Amino acid sequence: MNENKRKFDLEDRFVDYTCRMIDVVEALPNTRAGNYIAGQLIKSCHSPTFNYGEAQAAESKNDFIHKMGVVLKELKECRTALKIIIKKELIKPVSKITDIFKETEELIAIIAKSINTAKNNKNASKP
Repeated sequence: MNENKRKFDLEDRFVDYTCRMIDVVEALPNTRAGNYIAGQLIKSCHSPTFNYGEAQAAESKNDFIHKMGVVLKELKECRTALKIIIKKELIKPVSKITDIFKETEELIAIIAKSINTAKNNKNASKP
């Protein structure tokens, strides 16, 4: 596969996201604030990937919606952490994390839409 082509396999995209976020965590300063954010972020940046994997094996529509809700919640936590990192300039230059912030926003939009679609499909199938 051409490296320049956009990956549409969402699982692979999540794996790449987590790997990139690990780089962000490793780039944080060894200060009280940097270590605290790193600790929070290392958990929340893995969660969307693992929970997305679980959602693919959901036992019901409700289970899928719930697991995808966890993915969305954790992505939003990552977004908030990135906003703090940017605002406090914990990684310089902040332009280093512009792309990962954009990817976080895109993944949030994709997952939110997926949840809405799943809810609509679930409601449409009710008698």
